Amino acid sequence: MSAFFAYKGGRLQAEAVPLAEIARAVGTPFYCYSTAALHAAYDGYAQALSGLDATLCYAMKANSNLAVVRSFAERGAGADVVSEGELRQAIAAKVPPNKIVFAGVGKTPEEMAAGLDAGILQFNVESVPELETLNRVAAGRGQRAPVALRVNPDVDAKTHAKISTGKAENKFGIDLPRIEGLARRAMEMPGIAPEGLAVHIGSQLTDLAPFEAAFGRLIALYRELRAAGVPLRRLDFGGGLGVSYRDEQPPEIRAYGAMVRRLVGDLEAELVFEPGRALTADAGVLVARTLYVKEGSARRFVILDAAMNDLIRPAMYDAWHDMLPLRQPAPGAEQGPFDVVGPVCESSDTFAKGRILPTLEAGDLLAICSAGAYGAVMASSYNARRPAAEVLVNGADFAVVRPRPDYAAILGQDRLPPWLAAPARGLSRAKSVASRGEERRGEPHGAATERQEVSA
Repeated sequence: MSAFFAYKGGRLQAEAVPLAEIARAVGTPFYCYSTAALHAAYDGYAQALSGLDATLCYAMKANSNLAVVRSFAERGAGADVVSEGELRQAIAAKVPPNKIVFAGVGKTPEEMAAGLDAGILQFNVESVPELETLNRVAAGRGQRAPVALRVNPDVDAKTHAKISTGKAENKFGIDLPRIEGLARRAMEMPGIAPEGLAVHIGSQLTDLAPFEAAFGRLIALYRELRAAGVPLRRLDFGGGLGVSYRDEQPPEIRAYGAMVRRLVGDLEAELVFEPGRALTADAGVLVARTLYVKEGSARRFVILDAAMNDLIRPAMYDAWHDMLPLRQPAPGAEQGPFDVVGPVCESSDTFAKGRILPTLEAGDLLAICSAGAYGAVMASSYNARRPAAEVLVNGADFAVVRPRPDYAAILGQDRLPPWLAAPARGLSRAKSVASRGEERRGEPHGAATERQEVSA
């Protein structure tokens, strides 16, 4: 658990703000992020890589809240984006476009055009068809797209199968033996400026060995291509450094930095790093209220007002998150095993099974820890539930940085088609619809749709 969330006077605080005070102000459930924790994590990376020609591009997929992204941008961070939406978020958060990397295996032509318009640092290209499409888009606009070819080094990151990205069977990157031919082809494309190589082997890595294997292969390839006349100048080493959710022992960031320095040596190359989880996971908690404590025949259940729609990691990855009551238990307080669950109508809506916790009662508040990465950003409104609010703390101050939507906002996302917009009146209703259809024959579809949206 982050040192920036700690008990003071018997109350769990985020920096200098009691979390119960935020609960009274904004209701539950809510995510709370610590500015000091975000800054400390970023500064640790920056210091470990100091002296290198390195750009830290925060991987926004971990947490794309504009306040979080802006907190990093103010420290000098760039951004790693994987959609036009994230690109727009990065720009709205004042990330300099020349520090933005556009990754992902399925960029559309429209997204490519958006990246070119913004003037981003590079596109990480992951396939031959993508390179050909980007060439057509850029050349058609009289531009050359800065490209890093993403290499699939076939390195097993020894992480969860669902977040492994660097093995041959994964959908990411281009097989290493094909890179040289593709780089030469890229040099001949009028819309492509081949500038670098990229690699990303997965997330939540807890061992430096896979990094070293992948980086070593990338550096060797970079030297070979440079010697062959390919004008490369940048290496993107991706992200992936893990955090400790339970008993994992990820490498120290200083050891990671030392490994990079040793491998790079006197190589003349700009370096890009894309940390995400490592910067935000321990900077956030999800606070929920106990609705009921249910005594089953075989198990005891703590039923929270948060659910899998708010934090899906336990359901999706069987992920462990520490849990702390907001009131510090007295020394020697009774404890016991509880299944901590939410109210969604799924058996998978379970945060923990058999978790040893102090005895809780209805109304008690609980913090689900290390929830700042892949928490709110993966939330949904499943079961027509309102996603949790998001709050940022800075010292003794806090602010809501994403309000919890009301039901009108959730219902307002839907539109009724013309034949459902008004109550049916039997045959007369059907005739009325047919009559209007005759009157509107030849009218553009969008006009009818726009009129229907207004009437709905």
